[in-house]
Amino acid sequence: MTMEKSVNQADKQLGSKKKISPLSFMGSLFAAWFGVQTKANRERDFEQGKFHHFIIGGIIFAILFVLFVVGIVKMVMHFAVA
Repeated sequence: MTMEKSVNQADKQLGSKKKISPLSFMGSLFAAWFGVQTKANRERDFEQGKFHHFIIGGIIFAILFVLFVVGIVKMVMHFAVA
């Protein structure tokens, strides 16, 4: 009977795993991108976050960053020529 209780408690702990909030997710993504992620936040992300969310978020952030840099360069080149 004790073994059954411990198995049920382990199942409850796995089922009640907290999820990372969207704001925390974005904060972690930005912090990791710039290399200033704290150890506590990194551990929280690995425990509560889903791997594929971070991969997709990183790809989206990388694309947005490249588009931003291209836009800035085009703007500077436009004003440099004029």
